Amino acid sequence: MKKIITLILSLILALCAFPLSAFADDNYFDKDTIEYYKNLGLQGTTVNVYNWGEYISDGSEGSMDVVKEFEKLTGCKVNYTNYESNENMYSKLTGGGVSYDVIVPSDYMIDKLINENMLLELDYNNIPNMKYVDKKFQKLFYDPEQKYTVCYNVGTTILIYNKKLVKEEPKSWDVLWDEQYKGKVLMFNNPRDAFAIAQARLGIDFNSTNEQDWVRAAELLSEQKDKVNPVYVMDEVFNLMESGEYAFATYYAGDYVLMEENNSDLGYCIPEEGVNAFYDAFCIPKCSKNKAGGEAFINFMQEPEVALANSEFIYYRSANYTVEQNKESSLYGNPAIYSNVKNVQYFKNLPQSTNELENRLWTEVKSGQLSIDSKRQDKKIYTQCAVLGAAVIVVITIKIINNSKKKKEQDLSDLYD
Repeated sequence: MKKIITLILSLILALCAFPLSAFADDNYFDKDTIEYYKNLGLQGTTVNVYNWGEYISDGSEGSMDVVKEFEKLTGCKVNYTNYESNENMYSKLTGGGVSYDVIVPSDYMIDKLINENMLLELDYNNIPNMKYVDKKFQKLFYDPEQKYTVCYNVGTTILIYNKKLVKEEPKSWDVLWDEQYKGKVLMFNNPRDAFAIAQARLGIDFNSTNEQDWVRAAELLSEQKDKVNPVYVMDEVFNLMESGEYAFATYYAGDYVLMEENNSDLGYCIPEEGVNAFYDAFCIPKCSKNKAGGEAFINFMQEPEVALANSEFIYYRSANYTVEQNKESSLYGNPAIYSNVKNVQYFKNLPQSTNELENRLWTEVKSGQLSIDSKRQDKKIYTQCAVLGAAVIVVITIKIINNSKKKKEQDLSDLYD
């Protein structure tokens, strides 16, 4: 009997010593928050979320699994899918046959979606956590009446470089055209960001509608292609820069901080010609079939605990002011993320004709049709054709003259005969 009692006591002590988290999920939220989401009545419904790749805390490396936590609180299933550019997202929406309840476009694309009447107005009564969004990130140029959006993240483009491969700390975008780094440059694989770099070098407005401005920028990008043969990438930039094989990359400030953690040889600069500053925000498209679920998800993303987890995971500046003020955050005061860059421009929605011109020129740049070498080859062909044409004209002229002489001689011979 004593042995049984001893065994039972031992088991009780072992259970008491064992972490409670081994038997229950981590609880990030207080009772009021739990009750709020439980009472939304979303049990058994589905929310379709369409977001950028690697743009939410996903539970890896001990981070919060944001989607899982939302599902646990609401009883609602989340279908979560990714896109890699605003243009891809827009094509999917306009292609029809899809239903998304939350999308996360950038500023200029939001402007476009609003103009084309593709977004639903938000009911901010269902998004009480709007109170946590910093006032400076509300009523922005793309949504001045604050009808359609809740700002998620803020950032800028920057120039990333490998200190081991670069001789001097860069200050300008000019280095991306330096022939000594041929084959060592990673360039944006989307036209808007790529053109902005060329436009910054030329002192051109990023939102110009002048055709010649875009042609000049395209010619500069073609010159870059000839001189350094850049590799055009998006999310692939992480592995490629972290590997230490490339000298330069163009990407976004938050992503640099993440790369630098994995490769301490990386540095960054804000080029003196200026950069693009951008905002990404939550919206609900008109194809939504669960607007209430979408608004609940947007609200959840602004919970202070969730906003912090997302910021810690993706390393972008959160629009949620509680994150920036949190001294426990690993990003607190980080200059790459929280620096106030002065020389910035914002992307705005461009006319359809300008978008088409941009896309056509971008295709020509990447295919080499606008390259300097191609132009030289074309010029050589034109010169050869001109020479050949001139030779043909000379031959024909000589033949005409000879025929004329022969006719005169024949006429004279006939006259005397």
